[in-house]
This record gives sequence, structure tokens and C-alpha cells, in this order.
Amino acid sequence: MTLDPVHFDGIAGLADRISHRVDATDHDAFAETVFEEFLDPLWHDGDRIVEPLGELRRRRIDIEDAALQDAPFPTQHGLDSGTINPTTFTNGLVIDIAHAAMAAVPSELSLHRSRTVVKTVHSNDRTVDCNEDDWSGFDRDGPDGDYFSRGRVLQAPHVNRYEEGVVHALSLYLAEVEHALDNAEAVEDLLVLDGPIYPKGLLAWSDRSPELADLLVENERPRDVVSSYLRLVEQFADRGVPLVGVVKNSASKAITRAVRNEKRAPWVNDAAFFERVLRRTGDDGELRTDALTFTNWFVSRCGVDEPLSKHGDALGLERNRPPEDYEVTFCCVFDPRTELLFRVEAPAVVTRDPELREALTMQLLRDIAHERGPPLAVAKADELARISRDEKRALVKTIEERFDAQEATDYNDERWTGPV
Repeated sequence: MTLDPVHFDGIAGLADRISHRVDATDHDAFAETVFEEFLDPLWHDGDRIVEPLGELRRRRIDIEDAALQDAPFPTQHGLDSGTINPTTFTNGLVIDIAHAAMAAVPSELSLHRSRTVVKTVHSNDRTVDCNEDDWSGFDRDGPDGDYFSRGRVLQAPHVNRYEEGVVHALSLYLAEVEHALDNAEAVEDLLVLDGPIYPKGLLAWSDRSPELADLLVENERPRDVVSSYLRLVEQFADRGVPLVGVVKNSASKAITRAVRNEKRAPWVNDAAFFERVLRRTGDDGELRTDALTFTNWFVSRCGVDEPLSKHGDALGLERNRPPEDYEVTFCCVFDPRTELLFRVEAPAVVTRDPELREALTMQLLRDIAHERGPPLAVAKADELARISRDEKRALVKTIEERFDAQEATDYNDERWTGPV
């Protein structure tokens, strides 16, 4: 115990002094104004960067009614990718391993068994080349049977900084998109990605540093990953099967930044803005928990969504359909039981049809209401793809033995994991 009661009370007293200067009700009123007056459409530098599909509105549905309604899509498939997190070794290598899985509702055990694994390696030694262009199979169905799973090693492009971020993003997104493409034919009605529909962690490199921005434009590794997501959208559009993504922890600030060009925006990010817009309170000021609240769908051409919009050049990558088809569209759903906001994304080619757009909305509301969280297909995929803490430690230990090297540690590792 490092804080005596007097220290604790002193810290709490400082918080009280801040709270007297913040009027949250004023923030709520301004969020209402922004939603009603700024988003139909939101302009920036002469371009419509956010605009509604159809009518601008907020809606609600009784939670029990939502959970009990029939599923508009008879089957749903979910996709997720988990990693061990970037790890640096004493031989100079930085490695992350991603492991993607697809789940089905109702269950398909053979599909659940299939996995795609990508190990991405960064080395400060430019003579090291670990890249493998071919995939290798593992987990075979008998001595002469087909392989359920496949994996490959990817050499990360050399960077002077952000090595861990580079290996993490390349592993995560390559495993996810390759597993989706490899199992696309198994999806008959609906595919739900655990996260955004495009590799936003890669697309955000443009804003992180000049080195990463150049890498995104010039290097084939990240460009190939982004290109694969374009092919995924095209394949599902050609087959007439909708593709959506459920973002559980959106950190986007694109709308917030655009609003700040005209007015103050007191919320921290776009998710906080939409949460304020969708919260319902009773006469007693308490949060009402009887209904899910949600917005209409919007087209987004701002922030990391801009490169793949009709205003962007898609990093110079080939688009085989009209640019408008690839644009990110989204709606926001607020669950007051958990006070969580979900951003649901889909390519514009999917949500342009009003009837399909409404069917997707009702499916996702049904799933969120029933599961008290992400749709069941996503939750199952997350469970399949997740690499537990013990498994991560075991994998790192195995890699140490194969490399004859140790995981690189510093004082903070000893401080937080050493003996108490």
C-alpha cells in the first residue's frame, strides 16, 4: 500500500475541483446540435466527408423485442484474428504471430478447425531474409487427407522505429484477410468481421510518421494486405453476400476533428460523441436500459476511411468496381445495459440497398440484444482465434529455444512481473 488515507483524500479532492468546472449537460446539448445540424452532410475543404444514407435519424428498439425477432439471415459467419503481441528477442528479431479463425452459426466443426497463421519477422540486420511466398499446410485430415490449416512467414520491411507496430499490423491483417478469402465460399448469408472492414491499423500509418507513410505507399508488403481487402469486398459483392464489421472499441476522431474546425468539440472521440447522442435518461436523470438506441447509416470519407473512398486513390491499388462501392458506411448502436457503443461498418455496395441495409440493422440489433455484446458469430470467432496468456508464454518459450536466444526485457518487465 503506497497511499495513506490522507493521500487518497487529497487526490479525490483534486478531482472534485475539476468536476465543478465541467458541465456535462452542456456537452449533451451540443452533441444533439452537432448530430442534427452538422451531419447532413458534414463538409470539410469543400467535400462531403460524412453524409447519411437515407434519412438522418435516431431510433430505438425494445431490447426484448429485438432479441426475440426472427433472424433476417439464416446463417451467420464470424471472423477474427488473435496475436501473441510483438516480442523482441536478444538476437535482434522482433516477431508477432497471428492466428485467424472463422466461426459459423449454426456451428460447422470442420470450419472451426481451420486456421490461418502468419508469423511476421523484423530484423535490424538487412542481410536477413525470412520471407516465404508459399503457404505450408498443417493439421492434416489423415495421412493422405487435406490440410485444415496453413501458415507462412512474412519478412517485415525494415524500419528504424515502430518495429513492433509494423509486425503486429502485418501479422494481424494478413492472417485475417487470407483466412476470409480462403473460406469465403463457406459463407452463404452473412460474414461479420470482428473489427473494421478494412485494415485501419495499416491505413493509419499515413498519420503516424513520414517513415510509415512512405512504407504504406511504396512497400509491397502492406500494399498487398490492403489489396487483399479490396479483393475480399469484390468477391462478396460479386456473390451478393453481405460483409460487415463490428468495431467494439472505435478510436476514430475524424468527425470530432472536422467539427473542431468550426466549433468546440468537448468529447474525446467519435464514439464518445455518438454515445452522448444515443443515451436516454428518465425524469430522474438515470440511464434508461429498456431499449437499444441506434443511428441511421452514414457514408464516411474522412480519416482513415478517405483513401478507399471516391475521393481517395486507394493507395494506387487497382479497384475493379466503381470507387463508390468500396466506401465505408457505418451506423452506431448503444447498449445501455453495458454502456457500450458498437460501430457497425459495411462497404457501400452492401448498404446502398435500403431493404438490405434494414435487414443488416435488424440482424445486428437482434444479436447484440440477445448476446448482451457482440454477435454470437463474432464471439465464437474471437474465442477460437484468441491466444491465451499461458499459450503466449509457451509460444515465446518455444521460440526462445529454437532461436537459442531470450526475450529481451527491461526494468519495467522486472518491476511488473518479478517477485512481490
